[in-house]
Amino acid sequence: MKREIIKIDEEKCDGCGVCIPACAEGALQIVDGKARLVKESYCDGLGACLNECPQEAITLEEREAEPFSLPCDCPSTTEQSWEAKGDKEAIKTPSLLSHWPVKLTLVSPSAPYFRGEELVVAADCGPFAYGGFHQDFLDERAVVIGCPKFDDLKFYQEKLIEILRNSGIKKIIVARMEVPCCSGWLTVVQNAVSSSGKEISIEEKVIGIQGELISSEGDK
Repeated sequence: MKREIIKIDEEKCDGCGVCIPACAEGALQIVDGKARLVKESYCDGLGACLNECPQEAITLEEREAEPFSLPCDCPSTTEQSWEAKGDKEAIKTPSLLSHWPVKLTLVSPSAPYFRGEELVVAADCGPFAYGGFHQDFLDERAVVIGCPKFDDLKFYQEKLIEILRNSGIKKIIVARMEVPCCSGWLTVVQNAVSSSGKEISIEEKVIGIQGELISSEGDK
């Protein structure tokens, strides 16, 4: 099939390896002192590695390539089911969402609800997986959501830069899923904060696919 996939300029690549951890799917490796695309079916073509390369040796090209397909043991592609852990008889809790829209693609960077102290940047799947999302994340906070795997990360980063430059936000909470393809959210936020010229702390919350809060890391 014809699709977008990364291309590595071997003359520019110095084998520093910075791009390797940026590829959550494991499509890249250092071979003979150079970064190589060792498994093109693992490359999603979204280019999370592009901005990480200090030599600008990685670009995207459209060409015939194997269809994107992750290894079967990745939790983002493995079908699973389990009994819901929530109390089905409990009284419904009220929504703590304070504004609309919430999709990062749709929000205005100058919207008044970004004038608060904290912003939650969440993966689309997070509120569905984590039952306490409203109570733990949305109380008196603005929120934007998106999917770092299927959406335009460069657009997300530019939109976040605008929001941060036009607001008084002092802290960002990145609420992402445990799956590797969701780890790109943190990189997008870190790059946006750096480019905004603002002093903003970042806290990462990782949500498990069965709805548990796996970890919480501050000051990224």
